Amino acid sequence: MAEPVRKPHILVTVIVVLLLLASAGVWSYRRAAHIRWAREQALPKIAQLADGGSYQPAFVLAQQAKLYLPDDPALAKLWSQVALPVTLTTDPPGADVYYKDSTATAGGWEYIGRTPFGSVTLPFGVFRFQIKKKGYDTIEALRPVSRLQWYTLSFKLTSSGSAPPGMVRVTGGSHPLYLTGMDSAAELKLEDFWIGKFEVTNREFKAFLDAGGYKNPQYWKQPMVKDGRTLSFEQAMAEFRDKTGRPGPATWESSDYPEGQTDFPVAGVSWYEAAAYAEFAGKNLPTIYEWDLAAGIPYTAAITPLSNFTGKGPAAVGSAAGLGPFGTYDMAGNVKEWCWNATGEKRYILGGAWNEPVYMFTDPDAQQSIRRAPNYGIRLVKHISAPSAEAMASIVPDFRDYSREKPVSDAVFSAYRDLFKYDTTPLEPTLETVDDGSSDWQQQKVTFAAAYGNERVIAYLFLPKAVSPPYQTVVLFPGSGAIHTRSSQEMGGHPRNFLVKSGRAFVYPVYKSTFERGDALNTDYQATTVFYRDHVLDWAKDLSRTLDYLDTRKDIDHNKITYCGISWGAELGPIMMAIEPRLRVGVLIGGGLEMQKTLPEADPFNFAPRVHQPVLLADGRYDFFFPVETSQDPFFKALGTPAQNKRHVVFEAGHTTPTDLLIKEVLDWLDHYLGPAK
Repeated sequence: MAEPVRKPHILVTVIVVLLLLASAGVWSYRRAAHIRWAREQALPKIAQLADGGSYQPAFVLAQQAKLYLPDDPALAKLWSQVALPVTLTTDPPGADVYYKDSTATAGGWEYIGRTPFGSVTLPFGVFRFQIKKKGYDTIEALRPVSRLQWYTLSFKLTSSGSAPPGMVRVTGGSHPLYLTGMDSAAELKLEDFWIGKFEVTNREFKAFLDAGGYKNPQYWKQPMVKDGRTLSFEQAMAEFRDKTGRPGPATWESSDYPEGQTDFPVAGVSWYEAAAYAEFAGKNLPTIYEWDLAAGIPYTAAITPLSNFTGKGPAAVGSAAGLGPFGTYDMAGNVKEWCWNATGEKRYILGGAWNEPVYMFTDPDAQQSIRRAPNYGIRLVKHISAPSAEAMASIVPDFRDYSREKPVSDAVFSAYRDLFKYDTTPLEPTLETVDDGSSDWQQQKVTFAAAYGNERVIAYLFLPKAVSPPYQTVVLFPGSGAIHTRSSQEMGGHPRNFLVKSGRAFVYPVYKSTFERGDALNTDYQATTVFYRDHVLDWAKDLSRTLDYLDTRKDIDHNKITYCGISWGAELGPIMMAIEPRLRVGVLIGGGLEMQKTLPEADPFNFAPRVHQPVLLADGRYDFFFPVETSQDPFFKALGTPAQNKRHVVFEAGHTTPTDLLIKEVLDWLDHYLGPAK
């Protein structure tokens, strides 16, 4: 008979060894599974995210994959496509640095380290940085990590109590103008300066009024002009009255701001009032260069979605989360901000307002100095060193005298027209999503093959629920805000809402260079480059390809399709309508002829005489981009549409049109030429 085991420690040892072997097997299995996951799932997903510009989630996934593939060459290659070593410095050193995604407006700060330290790897994108050091003001600012170069991010701290109240420091340097269409302006060296963290509020401007600001000539140092005539001080003060005829901004009553709007930006002020307030405050209006630098135009896509372009009215300063590269708020949206520089008899007013398209943040505007629109406001600077004469000088944009130009001949135009032809290859359409969430329409997202390369066009169809097919259909070409926005989920509804409610289908193609199809093109201003010309050809092909797709659908009335262009889309309208006879009616909102030169085969001026469809052109009298006399009128006159079938409506507005009046004009136009939707 076998002797029983009488040494328990031997048994325990055996059990421990077996458990260790089992654990090692489990660990080995799990590690192999993690490695397979990293190779087979994570790496392809990282590449997909990087190709789509989603660098932050790609970066997070790459960090996870690196735990299991520390020396993998494929992962190393992907790292260079999603992240970059960044050097961070602060003056003085010894500051704690935090960061988070530009869209993260609350919480979630990730600690990087205390300066000085070596480079840190960060994903491509635009981020909020927070810099803290005892005895210094905390900095919160927006800065980019660009895939184009090795990056050094520098921050200059301000000792507590040394900054002018309510102002942040802007670090100067050599600076070009990033505002759209200002390429011809000189690049200037700017010194450091202070700028208001927020726009001037009603509370602050009330102090000026209560101190006798409208009675004391010492604050009004600039000659005040109206309709070419210089006004006396008394005559000028008679212009600057509120709704009740008392001194004050145009939006006030009884020399006081609306109840509950103490911290709202002052609005309804002329350039002269803004300059007088600056004198009172011991500060200055910013030059266009200073405003451009502080605003962070290159980071538009990270700023405008968080800014007040709601169309609902101004909001308390700082209540929107749109942050600039030096810690300012509301430089995009809320109210427009007067600047020092002149252009002819006008002064620049920048940033766009709550009731304007988002692209007004990047597009310059200038208005008569005495004008007091309800969205005109103020932001001030305080100079450490006086700005140069060049920075304060007048800046005159490009100009074309269309009265001296002639469109090309029919023979030449025929050759240009051939450039827009393409092979009718299979569309390969795919219905991606259907959304019935709206009570007014069904939204369909479709994709189909583009007429060039291996790209696919995205199009959103909004089909009315109140009427039966086949539908009259409006195809949109949007304003330039689509170039600066990377998600078509932010496309906005205007004028979709009222058109669909009228019983018409609405189609919003995602054209090349816009939304998810963004590329190197970053402006809607025309240029004399093949790069720009080729984009015009592609945009026209995207439109035609969209019509090809609509031709395949039985729920569309193919004889009642309207082209609707807004701003950028209105300016390109002559090209699109001249090459597409399937477009039966044109509605052009906020359009005209651009002042920049372009290649003749991409110049709307050469296409306008070949437009014969009925066209409604709706514009603003104070539009800086498309002035009435030099842009809108030549545009309208050049259209080949018979005089009785074209209409030019000029509203008392700027580069936007009053919604209620516009709706009436558009629906009346469509009803007249296509009949009411049934």
